[in-house]
Amino acid sequence: MSIFIHLLVFALTFFMMEFMAWFTHKFVMHGFLWSLHADHHRKDHDSWFERNDAFFIFYAVVSIGFFLLWQNGILEIGLAIGLGIFAYGLTYFLVHDIFIHQRFKWLRNADNVYARAVRRAHKMHHKHLGKEHGECFGMLVVPLKYFREAKKKSAP
Repeated sequence: MSIFIHLLVFALTFFMMEFMAWFTHKFVMHGFLWSLHADHHRKDHDSWFERNDAFFIFYAVVSIGFFLLWQNGILEIGLAIGLGIFAYGLTYFLVHDIFIHQRFKWLRNADNVYARAVRRAHKMHHKHLGKEHGECFGMLVVPLKYFREAKKKSAP
């Protein structure tokens, strides 16, 4: 299979993961697995780790599964899919846990329209402490109104 196909599958997998993250967040995390996600909406836990972190483990296992399918000659495109899932997971960790929630004190000074829009959308998501009435379930793609808001704040 050509390198172009592998790169295309990698990119498609990465972008499809944004939809998967939105879907999982809206219907699973704020649905039947709220018990694992609830501590992420509260600050009353005393651990650096949250039960919510279990979702990272799930997607890591899925990614590893595709690596194993590729390694064992079962699915030639498995490496591209596994790497796409891994790349999205790394991006999610950098944006969500480091940039937004500051679990590590990196990327604190990022201040551009996209950064402000992502932070605002996530803040609006967290204003809801329960699993109902949520909004902004995506991570990298946020509603345009937050970009417009962020642009207004940067206008002279």
